[in-house]
Amino acid sequence: MSLWRHLDGSRIVDLAQPMRTGMPQSPNHPRFRMVIERRHGDMVREDGGSAANEVILTGGHVGTHVDALGHVSQDGYVHGEVEAAGIQSHQGLSRLGIETFTPYVGRGVLLDVTAVHGVDVLPPGYEVTPEDLEAATHKAGVRPRAGDAVLIGTGWSREWDRPARFMGEEGGVPGPGPDAARWLVEQGVAVAGGETIAFEHIAAGRGHSTLPVHRILLVEAGVHIVETMRLTELLSLGTPEFLLILNPLPIVGATGAPVRPLAVLAA
Repeated sequence: MSLWRHLDGSRIVDLAQPMRTGMPQSPNHPRFRMVIERRHGDMVREDGGSAANEVILTGGHVGTHVDALGHVSQDGYVHGEVEAAGIQSHQGLSRLGIETFTPYVGRGVLLDVTAVHGVDVLPPGYEVTPEDLEAATHKAGVRPRAGDAVLIGTGWSREWDRPARFMGEEGGVPGPGPDAARWLVEQGVAVAGGETIAFEHIAAGRGHSTLPVHRILLVEAGVHIVETMRLTELLSLGTPEFLLILNPLPIVGATGAPVRPLAVLAA
Protein backbone atom coordinates (compact mmCIF):
# COMPACT_ATOMS: atom_id res chain seq x y z
CA MET A 1 0.00 0.00 0.00
CA SER A 2 1.38 3.38 -0.98
CA LEU A 3 2.41 5.65 1.88
CA TRP A 4 1.11 8.64 -0.09
CA ARG A 5 -2.44 7.26 -0.07
CA HIS A 6 -2.64 7.99 3.65
CA LEU A 7 -2.11 11.69 2.87
CA ASP A 8 -4.97 11.97 0.40
CA GLY A 9 -7.25 14.81 1.46
CA SER A 10 -5.06 15.83 4.38
CA ARG A 11 -4.72 19.49 5.37
CA ILE A 12 -1.38 21.21 5.92
CA VAL A 13 -1.24 23.96 8.56
CA ASP A 14 1.84 26.21 8.63
CA LEU A 15 2.88 26.87 12.24
CA ALA A 16 5.58 29.47 11.54
CA GLN A 17 5.33 33.21 11.97
CA PRO A 18 6.36 35.23 8.88
CA MET A 19 9.87 36.66 9.24
CA ARG A 20 10.28 40.32 8.39
CA THR A 21 12.31 43.31 9.51
CA GLY A 22 10.75 44.83 12.61
CA MET A 23 8.90 41.72 13.74
CA PRO A 24 8.56 41.06 17.50
CA GLN A 25 11.57 39.28 18.97
CA SER A 26 13.57 38.99 22.16
CA PRO A 27 15.86 41.95 22.91
CA ASN A 28 18.45 39.38 24.02
CA HIS A 29 19.15 38.29 20.44
CA PRO A 30 20.48 40.03 17.30
CA ARG A 31 17.79 41.82 15.32
CA PHE A 32 16.44 40.21 12.16
CA ARG A 33 17.07 42.22 9.01
CA MET A 34 16.54 41.40 5.34
CA VAL A 35 17.57 43.72 2.51
CA ILE A 36 17.71 43.28 -1.24
CA GLU A 37 21.41 43.36 -2.11
CA ARG A 38 21.06 43.06 -5.88
CA ARG A 39 18.01 44.32 -7.72
CA HIS A 40 16.62 43.27 -11.07
CA GLY A 41 18.48 45.26 -13.70
CA ASP A 42 21.64 45.81 -11.63
CA MET A 43 23.24 43.13 -13.76
CA VAL A 44 21.67 42.01 -17.03
CA ARG A 45 22.91 38.93 -18.88
CA GLU A 46 23.47 39.00 -22.61
CA ASP A 47 20.17 37.20 -23.19
CA GLY A 48 18.26 39.84 -21.19
CA GLY A 49 17.92 37.79 -18.04
CA SER A 50 18.39 39.31 -14.59
CA ALA A 51 18.05 38.25 -10.98
CA ALA A 52 17.60 39.75 -7.55
CA ASN A 53 18.98 38.49 -4.24
CA GLU A 54 19.12 39.48 -0.60
CA VAL A 55 21.24 39.55 2.51
CA ILE A 56 19.61 38.11 5.65
CA LEU A 57 20.95 38.93 9.10
CA THR A 58 19.46 36.97 11.97
CA GLY A 59 20.12 35.32 15.28
CA GLY A 60 19.26 31.68 15.82
CA HIS A 61 16.45 32.53 18.25
CA VAL A 62 14.46 34.87 16.02
CA GLY A 63 11.01 34.13 14.64
CA THR A 64 9.74 30.56 14.95
CA HIS A 65 12.75 28.54 16.05
CA VAL A 66 14.03 25.48 17.91
CA ASP A 67 16.32 25.70 20.94
CA ALA A 68 19.31 23.37 20.90
CA LEU A 69 20.17 21.53 24.11
CA GLY A 70 23.34 23.62 24.36
CA HIS A 71 21.38 26.88 24.43
CA VAL A 72 21.04 27.18 28.21
CA SER A 73 23.40 26.30 31.04
CA GLN A 74 22.89 26.10 34.78
CA ASP A 75 25.76 26.66 37.20
CA GLY A 76 28.17 26.29 34.28
CA TYR A 77 26.78 23.05 32.85
CA VAL A 78 24.52 22.20 29.91
CA HIS A 79 22.46 19.05 29.41
CA GLY A 80 24.17 15.83 30.41
CA GLU A 81 26.39 17.58 32.97
CA VAL A 82 28.63 18.82 30.16
CA GLU A 83 30.76 21.81 31.15
CA ALA A 84 29.59 24.73 29.01
CA ALA A 85 32.96 26.47 28.89
CA GLY A 86 34.56 23.42 27.32
CA ILE A 87 32.26 23.20 24.30
CA GLN A 88 31.98 26.81 23.16
CA SER A 89 34.16 28.95 20.92
CA HIS A 90 33.74 31.71 18.35
CA GLN A 91 32.82 28.92 15.91
CA GLY A 92 29.89 27.82 18.04
CA LEU A 93 29.24 24.74 20.14
CA SER A 94 31.30 21.60 19.61
CA ARG A 95 28.52 19.56 21.25
CA LEU A 96 24.74 19.86 21.58
CA GLY A 97 24.40 22.36 18.71
CA ILE A 98 21.20 22.56 16.69
CA GLU A 99 22.68 20.38 13.95
CA THR A 100 22.40 17.44 16.37
CA PHE A 101 18.59 17.79 16.48
CA THR A 102 17.06 14.77 14.78
CA PRO A 103 14.30 15.94 12.39
CA TYR A 104 10.99 15.26 14.09
CA VAL A 105 8.21 13.56 12.15
CA GLY A 106 5.69 12.23 14.63
CA ARG A 107 2.64 12.77 16.76
CA GLY A 108 1.84 16.33 17.72
CA VAL A 109 -0.60 17.13 20.52
CA LEU A 110 -2.15 20.56 21.02
CA LEU A 111 -3.20 21.32 24.59
CA ASP A 112 -5.53 24.29 24.22
CA VAL A 113 -5.55 26.14 27.54
CA THR A 114 -7.66 28.93 26.04
CA ALA A 115 -10.51 26.44 25.52
CA VAL A 116 -10.24 25.39 29.16
CA HIS A 117 -10.91 28.98 30.23
CA GLY A 118 -13.35 29.86 27.46
CA VAL A 119 -11.26 32.69 26.00
CA ASP A 120 -9.44 33.34 22.72
CA VAL A 121 -6.28 34.63 24.42
CA LEU A 122 -5.00 34.01 27.94
CA PRO A 123 -4.39 37.15 30.02
CA PRO A 124 -0.90 38.70 29.97
CA GLY A 125 1.28 37.18 32.68
CA TYR A 126 -0.96 34.12 33.17
CA GLU A 127 0.90 31.06 34.50
CA VAL A 128 -0.14 27.80 32.85
CA THR A 129 -0.33 25.07 35.50
CA PRO A 130 -0.40 21.27 35.48
CA GLU A 131 -4.09 21.54 36.29
CA ASP A 132 -4.59 23.56 33.10
CA LEU A 133 -2.77 20.94 31.06
CA GLU A 134 -4.73 18.07 32.64
CA ALA A 135 -7.97 19.91 31.94
CA ALA A 136 -6.90 20.48 28.34
CA THR A 137 -6.20 16.77 27.83
CA HIS A 138 -9.63 15.85 29.16
CA LYS A 139 -11.40 18.50 27.11
CA ALA A 140 -9.65 17.41 23.89
CA GLY A 141 -9.85 13.69 24.61
CA VAL A 142 -6.16 13.14 23.91
CA ARG A 143 -3.22 12.50 26.18
CA PRO A 144 0.49 12.99 25.46
CA ARG A 145 2.57 9.85 25.08
CA ALA A 146 6.30 9.34 25.46
CA GLY A 147 8.16 10.79 22.47
CA ASP A 148 5.37 13.19 21.46
CA ALA A 149 5.66 16.85 20.61
CA VAL A 150 3.30 18.85 22.83
CA LEU A 151 2.23 22.38 21.91
CA ILE A 152 0.54 24.63 24.46
CA GLY A 153 -2.14 26.94 23.12
CA THR A 154 -2.31 30.30 24.88
CA GLY A 155 -3.81 32.25 21.96
CA TRP A 156 -0.82 34.61 22.05
CA SER A 157 -0.35 34.29 18.27
CA ARG A 158 -3.31 36.63 17.95
CA GLU A 159 -1.20 39.41 19.48
CA TRP A 160 1.58 39.15 16.86
CA ASP A 161 0.61 42.43 15.17
CA ARG A 162 0.78 44.29 18.51
CA PRO A 163 4.54 44.11 19.15
CA ALA A 164 4.63 45.79 22.56
CA ARG A 165 1.91 43.51 23.89
CA PHE A 166 3.34 40.40 22.19
CA MET A 167 6.75 41.02 23.75
CA GLY A 168 5.21 41.36 27.21
CA GLU A 169 5.70 45.09 27.72
CA GLU A 170 2.02 45.42 28.62
CA GLY A 171 1.67 43.13 31.61
CA GLY A 172 3.82 40.13 30.81
CA VAL A 173 3.22 37.00 28.74
CA PRO A 174 1.21 33.83 29.43
CA GLY A 175 3.08 30.55 29.49
CA PRO A 176 4.01 27.46 31.46
CA GLY A 177 5.51 27.76 34.91
CA PRO A 178 8.00 25.32 36.46
CA ASP A 179 5.28 22.93 37.63
CA ALA A 180 3.83 22.72 34.11
CA ALA A 181 7.32 22.06 32.74
CA ARG A 182 7.76 19.17 35.17
CA TRP A 183 4.36 17.83 34.09
CA LEU A 184 5.58 17.78 30.48
CA VAL A 185 8.72 15.91 31.54
CA GLU A 186 6.61 13.37 33.42
CA GLN A 187 4.68 12.66 30.20
CA GLY A 188 7.97 11.85 28.45
CA VAL A 189 7.60 14.46 25.71
CA ALA A 190 10.43 14.88 23.22
CA VAL A 191 9.54 18.42 22.16
CA ALA A 192 7.55 21.23 23.78
CA GLY A 193 6.38 24.35 21.99
CA GLY A 194 4.28 27.44 22.27
CA GLU A 195 3.33 30.79 20.80
CA THR A 196 5.46 33.19 22.81
CA ILE A 197 9.00 34.49 22.39
CA ALA A 198 10.09 32.56 25.46
CA PHE A 199 8.35 29.30 26.39
CA GLU A 200 7.85 30.59 29.91
CA HIS A 201 5.43 32.31 32.22
CA ILE A 202 6.64 35.93 32.16
CA ALA A 203 5.12 38.01 34.94
CA ALA A 204 4.55 41.75 34.53
CA GLY A 205 7.79 43.70 34.73
CA ARG A 206 9.98 40.59 35.04
CA GLY A 207 11.17 40.22 31.46
CA HIS A 208 13.58 37.34 30.92
CA SER A 209 15.29 37.78 34.29
CA THR A 210 14.97 34.05 35.02
CA LEU A 211 13.95 31.19 32.72
CA PRO A 212 13.19 28.18 34.94
CA VAL A 213 11.24 26.28 32.27
CA HIS A 214 14.28 26.41 29.98
CA ARG A 215 16.42 25.01 32.78
CA ILE A 216 14.00 22.16 33.50
CA LEU A 217 13.40 21.19 29.87
CA LEU A 218 16.73 21.85 28.14
CA VAL A 219 19.31 21.35 30.89
CA GLU A 220 17.72 18.79 33.17
CA ALA A 221 15.46 16.75 30.88
CA GLY A 222 16.92 17.19 27.39
CA VAL A 223 13.59 18.31 25.90
CA HIS A 224 13.85 20.64 22.90
CA ILE A 225 11.76 23.83 22.89
CA VAL A 226 10.01 25.48 19.93
CA GLU A 227 9.16 29.15 20.39
CA THR A 228 7.18 31.90 18.62
CA MET A 229 4.90 29.40 16.88
CA ARG A 230 1.79 30.55 15.05
CA LEU A 231 -0.98 28.34 16.44
CA THR A 232 -3.96 30.55 15.58
CA GLU A 233 -5.30 28.39 12.74
CA LEU A 234 -4.68 25.14 14.59
CA LEU A 235 -6.54 26.47 17.63
CA SER A 236 -9.43 27.65 15.46
CA LEU A 237 -9.74 24.22 13.85
CA GLY A 238 -9.91 22.53 17.25
CA THR A 239 -7.75 19.61 16.12
CA PRO A 240 -5.77 18.32 19.10
CA GLU A 241 -3.84 15.52 17.36
CA PHE A 242 -1.86 15.65 14.11
CA LEU A 243 1.36 14.70 12.37
CA LEU A 244 4.05 17.28 13.13
CA ILE A 245 7.04 17.88 10.86
CA LEU A 246 9.82 19.81 12.56
CA ASN A 247 13.20 20.31 10.89
CA PRO A 248 15.27 23.37 11.92
CA LEU A 249 18.16 24.61 9.78
CA PRO A 250 21.22 22.45 10.58
CA ILE A 251 23.59 25.32 11.37
CA VAL A 252 26.67 23.66 12.83
CA GLY A 253 27.42 24.80 16.36
CA ALA A 254 24.39 27.08 16.64
CA THR A 255 22.38 27.28 19.86
CA GLY A 256 19.14 27.46 17.91
CA ALA A 257 17.81 27.88 14.39
CA PRO A 258 14.72 29.05 12.49
CA VAL A 259 12.16 26.39 11.59
CA ARG A 260 8.91 26.15 9.62
CA PRO A 261 6.83 23.54 11.47
CA LEU A 262 4.04 21.87 9.55
CA ALA A 263 0.99 20.16 11.03
CA VAL A 264 -0.57 17.51 8.79
CA LEU A 265 -4.23 16.99 9.66
CA ALA A 266 -6.04 13.84 8.63
CA ALA A 267 -8.93 14.19 6.21
